[in-house]
Amino acid sequence: MTINTEKLRIELYPTQTLKTKAKPVELNDESWNQVRAVAHRMIDLMNGAQGIGLAAPQIGLSWRLFVAHVPPDPDPDPQSPPPPFPDSCDSPQVFINPTITNFAGELEPYEEGCLSLPGITGEVNRPSIVTMTATDLEGNEISLTASGLLARCWQHEIDHLDGILILDKMTQMSRLKNRIRIKQMEKAAKR
Repeated sequence: MTINTEKLRIELYPTQTLKTKAKPVELNDESWNQVRAVAHRMIDLMNGAQGIGLAAPQIGLSWRLFVAHVPPDPDPDPQSPPPPFPDSCDSPQVFINPTITNFAGELEPYEEGCLSLPGITGEVNRPSIVTMTATDLEGNEISLTASGLLARCWQHEIDHLDGILILDKMTQMSRLKNRIRIKQMEKAAKR
């Protein structure tokens, strides 16, 4: 199956692919060019929307693939201790068939948004450190550990691969704060 990557767009809630568990990406000689083309298109879409992550279900593909780019803080606090693991990345990352293999650190609240839920943000509690295994765009099996916003981004995107949205994880107060906007999006989708 050939995908016209130029037609791929960020899908908005309540699109069905956002609520469906994605399937593993078949990696073979024939699929690599298509996977690379989709990943590069996803990076373009993520950057164009000023996001830090984008999962394949967000562009209508039921693939276990996501891209992320959490740039370093341009003005770090010199008094802050360095993070225990990387909390940013210098360039966009591509992860194929990722799995979180370890959660560590404290659960930390943070206001999250989502490119498929424009205008909606909510507080989500997540572990501060994660280790993830995946295949990179060159076909290498990798295992990485991240902390801070990068760890949060990975968890958010893997939730997308499992059909889970921030709506499912945000605090009750955040759900209440966003209920009118959520209903507006659901109503607009029925038109």
